[in-house]
Order: sequence, then structure tokens, then C-alpha cells
Amino acid sequence: MLVVTDINVYYGAIHALKNVSFYVNEGEIVSLIGANGAGKTTTMHTISGLLTSKTGDITFMGKSILKAEPHKIVKLGLAQVPEGRRVFSNLTVQDNLEMGAYTRSINQKREIEADLEMVYQRFPRLRERRRQLAGTLSGGEQQMLSIGRALMSRPKMLLLDEPSMGLSPILVQEIFNCIREVNQNGTTILLVEQNAKMALSVSHRAYVMETGSIILEGKSSDLLDNALVKKAYLGGE
Repeated sequence: MLVVTDINVYYGAIHALKNVSFYVNEGEIVSLIGANGAGKTTTMHTISGLLTSKTGDITFMGKSILKAEPHKIVKLGLAQVPEGRRVFSNLTVQDNLEMGAYTRSINQKREIEADLEMVYQRFPRLRERRRQLAGTLSGGEQQMLSIGRALMSRPKMLLLDEPSMGLSPILVQEIFNCIREVNQNGTTILLVEQNAKMALSVSHRAYVMETGSIILEGKSSDLLDNALVKKAYLGGE
């Protein structure tokens, strides 16, 4: 579904991504794990069209999106849940969710309303707070809102950037249960997550990033038992 081939991204003189290549099959959850500064978020932003690679290609559903504008990438069915939630603080919960459907036609009003109901069923707390300003929600509720907003675009694939950041262990579990459910309902997921153990427990395959390069890849179950991964990311010996 998604193929990233030899991308190189720079911030001025800093070479942030170095010949990064990987793929995501339809129906999978694939994780990118690694320390802060490894290049995970830069990779996500490059796929989303917020950054541009100087080389290589990125194809989604067989079509190159390397030079596509971000809103056109969303229209193709690729939506990002950004690091730090990035909700519209001065808009209500419902307004935020409806903003997620901005690429859809006015003729789809009935389908949009059905999707709004689906989000409220998945996140009952958002229904309770639908008239509340998004900026007044807790961190966990804002994360639910950010995921819900992305789902309103009816994505074929979801890019999730650090969904557990700053959340309590109970909320982390809730968010990861939601990730599993979204995937089981047919949405492919690329997950960037510092909590390597949680990421590997929920994903089918994973890639390990270090200083802008992919240094390891494999089935998530195999990487959970890998000595290097255990030592560097799982707190093991």
C-alpha cells in the first residue's frame, strides 16, 4: 500500500533522513521505533507532504505522492495524527471532528453524520464533551479527538505519531486498544512510537531507526526478543 524508497531529507545542512526505505502492506500495523531524534517524525512529515525528499520516491496505492500537496495526499486516503495532538483549541470537539471531513463533498452530508456517530461510539467521552472547547480537554481526550478527526476523512491508511506521549498507563492502554480496533475495521496503520514495547505488542512488523537510518527490520514478535532492541529500547539486558 505504501512504499518509501531511498528518501533523503535535509534541515539546512543537517542530513536528517539517509536513504530510508520501507513498505507497509494493506491491512498491517507497522511500527517505526527509535530514540528521540532518530528521524521518525521527519519520516512521517515527508510521507504527509509537509517535508520533501531530495531523492527517491514515495508511492501510495501505486501512485507517487513524493511531490503532492498535503491536502491532496489526505484526499487520496492517507491521514496523519500528528505528534502533540494539534487540536484546534478554540473550536468545539464537534467542530474539530467536522474539520476532519473538510476534503469530502457537501453531497456526503449523510455519510459524514454517520462517521461522526461512529467516532462518538468509539470515544464516548467525546460525545459527552462535544460542545466543549477542545483546548479544555485532558491530554488523553485530545488524543482521542485527534484520532477521531483523522478518521473523519475516511482514510485507507492512518499515520500515528507518538499517540502515547504524555498519557497515563491506563490511557495508553485505551489508545492502543483503539489502534487495534481501527486496524481490525480495515484501516492500515503506520505507527511512530517511543514506547517500543507497546508499539511492538500491537504491530505486525517494525523498523528500528537510528540517526536518520533504518538499522533493523522484522516481525514485531522477533524484534521483541532481539538482544539489541531489548537493550536499547525495552530496558532489558
